[in-house]
Amino acid sequence: MPYPTHVTLDSILNQARTMIELDGVEALSLNVLAEALGVKTPSLYRYVDGRAGLLRALNLQTVQQLVAATQAAHDATSDPLDRFIAMMRQYRAYALANPMGYTLAFASAAPDSRPDPALLEALAIPLQQEMARISGIDESLMALRGAWALVHGYVLLEIHGQFQRGGDLEATFEGVVRGYLQGWQPAT
Repeated sequence: MPYPTHVTLDSILNQARTMIELDGVEALSLNVLAEALGVKTPSLYRYVDGRAGLLRALNLQTVQQLVAATQAAHDATSDPLDRFIAMMRQYRAYALANPMGYTLAFASAAPDSRPDPALLEALAIPLQQEMARISGIDESLMALRGAWALVHGYVLLEIHGQFQRGGDLEATFEGVVRGYLQGWQPAT
């Protein structure tokens, strides 16, 4: 077995993420994780405080990666509506690529493993700034909350295979988000 110093928090989280995406969160234990990493279970406690600490670290990583994904799309265009849609497209792509991690972080997180509120705010601020360009500053928080609920609900339904009637789910997603956002634009 490798020495525990050959294990890092990143290697632990990467292996745990792979395991939950394959087998679900319920199958993840520190014993199984340690075995997959080729170390003894006590070695993991140098990096995480039990299973709850591992889940909290995974949720933190998920939010960090989601923030990075949405911010990467920020400069896609100068049009606020198109920019917001590009950011939501990246949000959806990340969630679909990491369905169990996304669900763990945003749909089933126990209070002690919920994402860090400061990171959630970091995710929200650029989105709210774009929303303010669409809806006006006074309405931006309400409009953002609605958009987030719409996107999150759509993604969860898609992850769980609830859209059974066929069609292009990507085009539908974009159309739904675009329609919602257009409803927030001031009347001219």
